[in-house]
Amino acid sequence: MTGKERDRRITDLGTLKALAHPLRLKLYRGLTIARVATASQLAEQVDEAVSLVSYHLRKLAEHGLIEEAEPQSGDGRERWWQPASDGVRIHDEDFRDGPEKAAAHTAASRLFFEQRAGLYRRFLDERAHWSEEWQDAAESSESVLRLTAAELSELNREMLALVRRYEEQGRTADAVGDTEDRENVAVHTYGFPFRP
Repeated sequence: MTGKERDRRITDLGTLKALAHPLRLKLYRGLTIARVATASQLAEQVDEAVSLVSYHLRKLAEHGLIEEAEPQSGDGRERWWQPASDGVRIHDEDFRDGPEKAAAHTAASRLFFEQRAGLYRRFLDERAHWSEEWQDAAESSESVLRLTAAELSELNREMLALVRRYEEQGRTADAVGDTEDRENVAVHTYGFPFRP
């Protein structure tokens, strides 16, 4: 663990709106993966102008989502950024008390889903360029369960705990230089009720 707050809970509309911007969300994800980066480095990743990326990074910082990091090079002109917490969490229950809040939460959730789906589409398009080992390790499945709301909550907690265990294992390995054969891996889960 990095010593940062774990999964900062976003409860205010301003912070939700700050994160729920397509470019800002990409920058936040890129910074989460890199752990520290400059606007120039992130601009290259998202193929946008450095000035535009700098503007959006400052907006994320205004809402406490990212913060300045210790310089990683001797160039004092470069401003380094890092996530302010180890992840964020957004709960529907924090945005139910008004139509504007509920609409903003729904719009943000749709954006998060679209960007996650885009990551998976990219993998599908590029799958043939990954080794057989990675192709075999990748998984896509759907399970239809008959659960109560309490059981779904328990399932979500257990899956998150398992993912966190592997996340910590990967961070520990990175910290000691064990990076061979390690790649960024996205794990997306959705658990929701539906009626046929």
